[in-house]
Amino acid sequence: MRTLEGHATVDDVDAFVEELSDIGDDHGAAVQAFDAAYVAGHPHLAAAVRHANRAFDRGENVARDRSVEILLYAAGRRQIRRALEMGVSSGGTDAVIVVDGGDEPAAIDALRPLVDETETLDALDEAALTDFFEISDAERAATDASLTDLVRERVALLDVEK
Repeated sequence: MRTLEGHATVDDVDAFVEELSDIGDDHGAAVQAFDAAYVAGHPHLAAAVRHANRAFDRGENVARDRSVEILLYAAGRRQIRRALEMGVSSGGTDAVIVVDGGDEPAAIDALRPLVDETETLDALDEAALTDFFEISDAERAATDASLTDLVRERVALLDVEK
């Protein structure tokens, strides 16, 4: 798995997603873009990719496309519509793009024109993460786990909910 971070200006979400898909197809990779505000760092994405790949390996995947399965795990949800809230939206967005499998370096190079590269995962957007992943103040107070750990727990719990 490799990631590309940066600021993306998206005029047409469907066209942007189609371009990601085409690049993924060209390089034999799953490619998925996320709004960086909803990502709890690289460990979050790595866990989502690991779980999605395992689901495909076991024939337990919900989505037909591996990039969509990665999105579902990253969102900790089985409903694609709700998971899509993690994706990029129209306008300017701090984004992180995940590339997994195939020729990852070539896919990353092909994706570079789509973003102005800058680190987007340095600081967690705690408000966005706690709201999206429904992590309450009480839950946070009851544990010494980090916010990233709590989000990764949501990723892992998706397997239990099947």
